[in-house]
Amino acid sequence: MIENLNPQALMVGPLGDWLDEQRDMRAQARARTNRRAWNAAIVLLPLIAAGLILVQIELMAKVVVSVFIGVLAWIWIQQPVAKARKAMKVGINEAIAGSLGLTYSHDFDPGEHFERAKGFGLVPSYDRSVFEDLWQGQFDGQPFLLHEAKLEEQRGSGKNRRYVTVFKGAIIAIGFSRDFHGTTLLQRASKHRGFFGGRKDTIKLNGVTLDHVDLVHPEFGDAFAAWSSDQVEARYLIHPAYVERLIAIENAFSGKNIRTLFHAGEVLVAIESGNMFESGSIDPDKDHELIAKTCEQFSSLAGLARSLDEAAR
Repeated sequence: MIENLNPQALMVGPLGDWLDEQRDMRAQARARTNRRAWNAAIVLLPLIAAGLILVQIELMAKVVVSVFIGVLAWIWIQQPVAKARKAMKVGINEAIAGSLGLTYSHDFDPGEHFERAKGFGLVPSYDRSVFEDLWQGQFDGQPFLLHEAKLEEQRGSGKNRRYVTVFKGAIIAIGFSRDFHGTTLLQRASKHRGFFGGRKDTIKLNGVTLDHVDLVHPEFGDAFAAWSSDQVEARYLIHPAYVERLIAIENAFSGKNIRTLFHAGEVLVAIESGNMFESGSIDPDKDHELIAKTCEQFSSLAGLARSLDEAAR
């Protein structure tokens, strides 16, 4: 069970043996990075200094070229450590996933769940994206999926053109014990405002018309707003324990702006946060801390899934 994840038990099992085997690999990666840094300092610094003095171009152009070379050099220097850190992360997360009966993939292409998140406005529009850390399988006999997404929008034009992060966090899909009669969306209270600032009574997303639902528990009204195609079902689904669990998920993920969709027998959750599940480290002394943090995040997700189990209602 996800809620029974025990980082200490994982560390003394096969995962602990594997981590011990990776100590030399991590030490070698650090040594290669240090050698590259030393070589780059010996070769690049004199070249950059000579270029700034001898090449007859504008000073700003020299600075731009120097910064560009420096960035490329930094990427090259850090490559051994970055490769080792990714290998550790994949190995650790695969072990955690395996202990839960799940699978883990670092690199993947998003599927129907993310398309649904876009269609119902759980994530904003964007121009480029990065996806990583896909966890999927069965939890208590129901489908479970989680992955991270970073979405960026291009803004400005010409020399001022830049990419701005508009969403960075997790997309989570959890199967429900029964299908839904309608579609219910729980968003932040600031979403779907009218032209004059008031909340919209009706919205249409992904071809589905949703009407505003007055939350039975007004204490959550300042933080959340709900729309649904089935008012009775919406009030059944969005109960106090559910909203409290959402807030707990935000806290566990150090996240914000969590929002959810009940649709076609599935609960879809989007939450903004920093990088999650970064269990890989070049420092063996940090393994237990990082593994424990990942386990805590999954335990919190299990609480959400359990609170949505109709049998517990």
